[in-house]
Amino acid sequence: MRTVRTLAELAELTSSGEAPYLRYSPGPDSDAHHSSNDHESGLTMPGVSVNPLAAPGWWTLPLEDWLARRVCQYLRELDEGARPWLLSGRQVDFGPDNEPLVVDIRPVAWIAPELLDEARERYQSRLNAGAATHRDR
Repeated sequence: MRTVRTLAELAELTSSGEAPYLRYSPGPDSDAHHSSNDHESGLTMPGVSVNPLAAPGWWTLPLEDWLARRVCQYLRELDEGARPWLLSGRQVDFGPDNEPLVVDIRPVAWIAPELLDEARERYQSRLNAGAATHRDR
């Protein structure tokens, strides 16, 4: 499987539709043998949970800013032994956090450590990373 090294490369794969999803896990070989589990209920879900990469229609900043945000959303999973990789597949349902669940997975590429570094830097420098969505008054 190839490796994507920059946000520009990731933007190209996302825009073309070749890699619509990002996943943090041990990798495609491990994920081929089981679906994701809902940790709170203990239920097995009907597919693998993924992070969609396509920017919504309201997003008017560069796609690379959106992708940096998406890549950084689950970086904590690196500490649990997961690796980030790109895939396509057929969406069959939603998980408990409204994330897509996909089957018929087609691995596309690994995400290189230098892309993670670029995403962290861009997320921190260009967006208000970690800002609260709303505050109750």
